[in-house]
Amino acid sequence: FFSERCTCLLLQLLLIITILQLLNFSMKQFDYITHGTCSQLIHITLNDDNRIEEVTFLGGCNGNLKGIGALIRGQKPEDVIARLKGITCGAKQTSCPDQLAQALEQIIAND
Repeated sequence: FFSERCTCLLLQLLLIITILQLLNFSMKQFDYITHGTCSQLIHITLNDDNRIEEVTFLGGCNGNLKGIGALIRGQKPEDVIARLKGITCGAKQTSCPDQLAQALEQIIAND
């Protein structure tokens, strides 16, 4: 049941993201599937100046992740990577902020 519900939510999120992408051509949209965290997906939007416009997480600690998204809005990906890379969560080797840093590194590498 849990995995079916997650799959359904993930598909709904991807549909919403696709619709938003069609409506907003000037923004760059990226999706990153996380590894080793409670969140399953990070959606990142960069504006025309390659600054972070919006970050949303699917799953994870809702309030904390909304807070991270609000704090990094308007910042350069490189600055966010420098602050978040290597942060761990409990006994895990990674965290949602670390996964965000990895997603931003991937975006920069592929740009």
